[in-house]
Amino acid sequence: MKRGAFHVSNHVSWIDILAIAGASGSAFIAKAEIRDAPVIGWLATLNRTIFISRENRLHVADQIEQVRDAFADNWAVTVFPEGTTTDGVSLLPFKSPLLKVLETPPPGILVQPILLVYDTQGRDLAWIGDESGKDNVIRVLASAGSFVMRVVFLDPFDPRGFSGRKAIAAEARRRIGDAFEARMGETMPDFIGHDWWAGRTDDPARHAQPSRRGEGCSAPH
Repeated sequence: MKRGAFHVSNHVSWIDILAIAGASGSAFIAKAEIRDAPVIGWLATLNRTIFISRENRLHVADQIEQVRDAFADNWAVTVFPEGTTTDGVSLLPFKSPLLKVLETPPPGILVQPILLVYDTQGRDLAWIGDESGKDNVIRVLASAGSFVMRVVFLDPFDPRGFSGRKAIAAEARRRIGDAFEARMGETMPDFIGHDWWAGRTDDPARHAQPSRRGEGCSAPH
């Protein structure tokens, strides 16, 4: 759906923005600090990103109105409700505040979940740990060969059939998780965490989860 859609997607990399925008022409909702990130911030502005300050609760109503204005312009809008990136094989809980606009949905708006699937080489480039945006861009551009990423647009659903934003977020997450497991033939593990990838924690219980990063990865572990 290129119009009248509220896309809800899992999140692995800044590459997600380019892929979804290229496939759908969608606008995006992103954290305000992304605006100032080298390269990535510039890319975000090209896709009509709506920058949201999650800490500024006094302006939540204004931010919701920005999203409504985007729908009024007949855009599709995409949000990454995990609030951060993961390793490409995990899902974090979906945060619901940015879905508040759907508690009284704009006319005709449907929710369309998106599943982003990277192959092994693509997952090695995930933006996780404490790697800076600039360093990740350099690492992606310097990587040898190519990788496969699939943008899977799942069946849309009507948010009016759910009791509020938390239920909408849970339904979108369920659909994305089910679609991933059906395609990959495996259960999605819990995300091992940015702290683990950055080497700030050494929880032995988490070491059972196999690394999805390549041996040549230069990101901190």
